[in-house]
Amino acid sequence: MSAPTNGRVRVAIFTSNMDGGGAERAMAKLAGGIADRGYDVDLVLSRAEGHYLAEVPDTVRIVNLDASRVLASIPGLIRYMRRERPAAMLTSMSYVNVVGIWAKALARVDTRLVVNEQNALSLEAAHSPRRRHRLMPRLVGRFYPWADRIVSVARGTADDLARTTGLPRERIEVVHNPIVTPELKDLADAPVDHPWFRPGEPPVVLSVGRLSPQKDFETLLRAFARVRDRRPARLVILGEGPERGSLESLISELGLLEVATLPGWVANPYPWMVNAGAYVLSSRWEGLPSVLIEALYCGVPIVATDCLSGPREILDEGAHGLLVKVGDVDALARGIESALDGEVPRPAPASWRPYEQEFVVGRYLDVLVGA
Repeated sequence: MSAPTNGRVRVAIFTSNMDGGGAERAMAKLAGGIADRGYDVDLVLSRAEGHYLAEVPDTVRIVNLDASRVLASIPGLIRYMRRERPAAMLTSMSYVNVVGIWAKALARVDTRLVVNEQNALSLEAAHSPRRRHRLMPRLVGRFYPWADRIVSVARGTADDLARTTGLPRERIEVVHNPIVTPELKDLADAPVDHPWFRPGEPPVVLSVGRLSPQKDFETLLRAFARVRDRRPARLVILGEGPERGSLESLISELGLLEVATLPGWVANPYPWMVNAGAYVLSSRWEGLPSVLIEALYCGVPIVATDCLSGPREILDEGAHGLLVKVGDVDALARGIESALDGEVPRPAPASWRPYEQEFVVGRYLDVLVGA
C-alpha cells in the first residue's frame, strides 16, 4: 500500500467498520463521491467488515487496520498516517473521532483532521449502558478542540454538541451526509418481491432501522395495533439488532402475528419505500436520519417523531411530512392513519435536493482541502 506517484491529492476517511446504519453508509457514499472528483481516497476501517462493504466503489481503497476494537486501531492508524501522509482525514462518530485525534497527535503529521459528529451526543450518552459513551461528552469537550475543523450533520446535533461539551458553537459547521446518489435512484426502481405489496392488498406501513432502543419500535408496534383496531393495514420493519426477541414477543402479545413482520436487514429497502402506504420514523433521538431523506426521495408520505435531532430540520418544520411527539402512542397512531387517509402529502423533489451527493461532496471538499 505505498503512496501513489500520480500527484493526486489523497483524502482519508476513518471510521470503525461498515456495519450499523446510516452513518456508515453515508461514509461509503462520501468516499465514492470524493473519488469521482479525482482524489485518491482511502476508507480506513478499524475492521473491514459489515453490510455496506459491498457498497464501497472500486475507486476507493479500503485500508483494513484489523483491530479488535476502535481504541486498538491507534498503532495501525499512526503507521498509516506516517506512511501515506493524506492531505486530509475525516473521522466519523464521537468515539472514532477522539481516537483519530489521538492518533494524529502521536503520528506528528501535518494532515488536516476534520471530525464529524453524527448523533445527538447528550442523548446518546444518557441512554447508553456503556461507560465509554457516558464519558464521551467530557472526552469530546477536552479533545475536539485539537481537530482542525469540527462538522456536524444537522443544526440540531451541532447545537446539542455545543451545549453538551461547552465547545463554541461558531467552531461547529453543519455539513449534511450525502444521501441521494445516482445508485439510490437506480435501486428505487427495482420491484418488491413480497406478497404484501401486490395490487389489492391492504396498505403497508414501513419503517427501517436497527432494532435497538434508540429507534423505539415498541411505540410503533403499539401505535400500529391501535391503527389495526380501526382499519386493515400491515406493518413491515426492516433491520436487525438486539431487540429482535423482545419485539417479536410484543408482536405476539399484541395479536399482530398475521399483519406485522420483521424481515431483517435488506440490502435494497428503497422499492419497499416507493410502494409503502406510509413511512414511519419512531426514534427517541437521531442525528441526521439518512433513512428519512431516502424516504423523501422515494416519495412516500412520512410520519416522524419530533426528536432531537434531524426530523424537524429534514421535514422543514413539517412541510414535507407529519411530526408527532416522541413516545406518544396515540399521536403516532393518529399520524399513521392520517398518512394512510391521504392527509399527509407526498414530498416534493425540493425536499431532498440539499442531500444530493454532488452538492454534499462539494461542501466536504471545501472543509477538507479547501477545494
